[in-house]
Amino acid sequence: MSADVLSDDLKSRLHLTTKTVGQERIRRARENNEDVAILSMFLPNATAERENKKFCCALRDQCLLGDPRKTIAGTKKMEYKTRQWHEKCFCCVVCKNPIGTKSFIPREQEIYCAGCYEDKFATRCVKCNKIITQGGVTYKNEPWHRECFTCTNCNTSLAGQRFTSRDEKPYCAECFGELFAKRCTSCSKPITGIGGTRFISFEDRHWHNDCFICAQCKTSLVGKGFITDGQDIICPECAKQKLM
Repeated sequence: MSADVLSDDLKSRLHLTTKTVGQERIRRARENNEDVAILSMFLPNATAERENKKFCCALRDQCLLGDPRKTIAGTKKMEYKTRQWHEKCFCCVVCKNPIGTKSFIPREQEIYCAGCYEDKFATRCVKCNKIITQGGVTYKNEPWHRECFTCTNCNTSLAGQRFTSRDEKPYCAECFGELFAKRCTSCSKPITGIGGTRFISFEDRHWHNDCFICAQCKTSLVGKGFITDGQDIICPECAKQKLM
């Protein structure tokens, strides 16, 4: 049994930051629909005034300035994709703190700061409930930190190791064998079946393939006829000699 490795999706998304740039850079960003937020200023000149008349804060009725079309020369505005905000209105939908020049994550037309996005959407480990930012594993469709995915009995890390489960709980091969596996009649060691281990069962007894041998001549009896002699198993040839 194995666990799948989780991708580092959260870290890869925390890349959107704001930039203060000139009008030419703004024009190129708009034309190319770039994935970048642009911080610029409402200017007092005539050219800027025509541009300002097109402005409408994306918060609309919830605009923090009271009027989504309000423009004040010298104050700043934020633009992302095709939407614009007053600088004060460009804030996290959860904590309401202004994004400013910090990282943010857009999701379904809403803007989140990195911290609130993590709290709301990030993958959490089922064992410790902390956020998995990198290097996790999945087991039975549930996410774990690599360091949290351990043997139920001995707490040895199981990430990247072979393991088996009992009652929906993972165990390393050694602990599973000691706690739950059948015991070989010959060597008394556990028969786990992990790694393709083969074994023989007869009545209420079990043997590893390598241990299923004649008690007299030590010949392997796997796939052959045998005869029980008390607690021993012997090959037909040794049984004949014993009778003689």
